[in-house]
Amino acid sequence: MAIQEWLREDLERVEARMRAIPLTVEPLKVAVHHLLNAGGKRIRPMLVLLTGRLYGQADERMVSLAAAVEMLHTATLVHDDLIDGALLRRGIPTLNAIWTPAATVLTGDYLFAYAAALAARTDHVRVMAIFARTLMTICEGELRQQFSDPEAMWQREDYRQRIYAKTAAMFELATEAAAVLAGAPEPQVEALRRYGVELGMAFQIMDDVLDFAGDEQVLGKPVGSDLRQGLVTLPVLLYLEEHPGDPVIRQVLSGRSGDEALIREAVRRIRSSQAIPRAVAEAEAFVRRGQALLEALPDGPARGALWALAEHVLRRDR
Repeated sequence: MAIQEWLREDLERVEARMRAIPLTVEPLKVAVHHLLNAGGKRIRPMLVLLTGRLYGQADERMVSLAAAVEMLHTATLVHDDLIDGALLRRGIPTLNAIWTPAATVLTGDYLFAYAAALAARTDHVRVMAIFARTLMTICEGELRQQFSDPEAMWQREDYRQRIYAKTAAMFELATEAAAVLAGAPEPQVEALRRYGVELGMAFQIMDDVLDFAGDEQVLGKPVGSDLRQGLVTLPVLLYLEEHPGDPVIRQVLSGRSGDEALIREAVRRIRSSQAIPRAVAEAEAFVRRGQALLEALPDGPARGALWALAEHVLRRDR
């Protein structure tokens, strides 16, 4: 991606800031470097850095904020993998595949603490308040999913709430906190906050699409992973709007997902239906709303890069 090359030096500073985590326990040190070496798109730090560049801000505080957002994301992945029982992420064994649940939870907790320490380096109370609000949103969303009525998963509004808490809130943090730190006018802070939400919603919808339509080798995990966990995502909801009561989908989601042939058949049905293009169309609608919000921001390369980043979300393959 051309944006990554443009931001290369700043992203290297972000990576160095993340890897400067003060570790003394050797297994923890190995685990954290294992997580960071797994890579990732680093889209959240890019959002922070591009927002800063809108206002000519690329100082150490912006780098610390970008590192804090990505470290927060990394911490949530550790806990998510444990909750979901996931054994692979990006083709690499997860921590809970090799460690006890207690060690995995504590590692995630340590990363949350380091993310907060990085955010504190901005020396900005409002930024810290946004950071804390985001962490509460993420945790509340996961708890809501754990304790909600199973029937709620079949509602579109429940899905929207889930993906906001899971993904869009973190994008919102990246753009809103960076705008506040850069001293943007309040109307532009709000426009950037909303842009982050729209982009995050689109990103998660495309993630859910790729769970059915992606390539296992590229994804680094089996297709239909959410279906295997009994999670109802947008492609499933859209498929069932067209095929209500489909016995195969219902049987898989009922918890009898040990039958690999049944899961493959469910994936095939959804993959070959109109649910996939309809879900992509919904993601595109979020992207277009986000791009429209950019019109209120200062013109220049950074705004163009934010527009292009939103476009990239629709074209990604993992």
